[in-house]
Amino acid sequence: MAQKEETLLIKRYASRRLYNTETSDYVTLDDIAGFIRGGREVQIIDLKSGDDLTRQYLLQIIAEHESRGENVLPVDVLTDLVRSYSTQAQSVVPQFLAASFEMLRDGQSKVMENLGTMSPSMPAIPGLEAMQAQQEAFLKAMMGGFSGGTSPQGEASSGDETATKEEELDEIKKQLAALQAKLSGLG
Repeated sequence: MAQKEETLLIKRYASRRLYNTETSDYVTLDDIAGFIRGGREVQIIDLKSGDDLTRQYLLQIIAEHESRGENVLPVDVLTDLVRSYSTQAQSVVPQFLAASFEMLRDGQSKVMENLGTMSPSMPAIPGLEAMQAQQEAFLKAMMGGFSGGTSPQGEASSGDETATKEEELDEIKKQLAALQAKLSGLG
């Protein structure tokens, strides 16, 4: 059994620079986001006061991604979050969000696993392969957004990979359209 890595401690100096205590160098918010995507737990503290600033910096990372058009949170969800700060429900929202993300992480791996182990008689259903391919591409795209758009090897996606993914997406869309046409013909 692999040992869980220790929480990465980042210190914020009075100059507002962030210092990685593990590697003894300065880091940026993008670096911190990369550590988190890589599975590390991160804690950011103010060197002078000792205050935990982790929440503040995580919110800043999310805000920067959202402002760059990397939208993960729909406006309705953001609106509900703002409302939750002004209602008595605020104590329920954090637990709900934590449980939802835990279910997403657990469920994503189970769905991918189940797609590969379906009964041999299932592919006989018209369009099932297209639906499986679409669902798999959707899940990979969803989780790709959480992993920062990196390939499984941890390298940034190249233009060729992006073009290939777009071609795959176009193919899935064609298959879905064909499936919808078949299903509407049956009804």
